[in-house]
Amino acid sequence: MLTMDRNTVNLLENIAGYAKDDRLTEASDGKQYEWRKMIEAVKTLGRPLTDEEAEQYHIK
Repeated sequence: MLTMDRNTVNLLENIAGYAKDDRLTEASDGKQYEWRKMIEAVKTLGRPLTDEEAEQYHIK
């Protein structure tokens, strides 16, 4: 416990240094996907989808 007392970190200052425009995630590219179908495909395949496979679920 003594080590924790000496190495205190202010998380608010740490986040403020990285989040310059108040976002904690990347900006959206505007694409929409059928997420539920994609999740089922990932469960069936047992691996993440490739970019080409993901495009099959893109809503145009």
